[in-house]
Amino acid sequence: MPETNQTAARGRHSSLSNLAWRSPSRLQSVFMVIFGSAVLALSAKINVPLPYVPMTMQSLVVLSLGVIYGWRLGLATYLAYLAEGAMGLPVFAGPGAGPLYMLGSTGGFLVGFAVAIVIIGWLSERGWDRSFSRMFAAMALGHVAIFAFGFSWLAYGIGIGAEKAFWVGVVPFLAGAVVKNTLGALTMPALHRYAARRQ
Repeated sequence: MPETNQTAARGRHSSLSNLAWRSPSRLQSVFMVIFGSAVLALSAKINVPLPYVPMTMQSLVVLSLGVIYGWRLGLATYLAYLAEGAMGLPVFAGPGAGPLYMLGSTGGFLVGFAVAIVIIGWLSERGWDRSFSRMFAAMALGHVAIFAFGFSWLAYGIGIGAEKAFWVGVVPFLAGAVVKNTLGALTMPALHRYAARRQ
């Protein structure tokens, strides 16, 4: 296969990181996991406390990791972040950590983040990160997954009921989700074009 065709084929099914660095080495991948989990922890600490679930920058970082890293490395990074929290490291939005904290009111959102990474990473590897409209739609699908798991856990896992879960676990975050979708849709296609020019 000619080089131009190989590059095009790789670009159609590649994350931004693979496009930028061709194929990251194992050492580069380990560094990316460490760096990404640190950024996730930092984004969790930038928060506005609310009664059940704090408002953070974490969903934007989660979805961006899926786009930039792809669903496999993005998910590995997120699982490393969860493992750090499970071991007691202070990486979550609240002051607590450990397995019991992960089963608290934010537990559904933690699961939703993992699902969102897979969704948006898979779509991005197939070209959804190259236009504003598709990237916005992919980010929106990621947020739907986050809200669905977060709402379900609050309503039925924690047991606060569907109506209250909707008002405390979904409504306060809708405007922020639209802003984050817009930011992602503006920046990710630009990053993709920059990475493609480096080829």
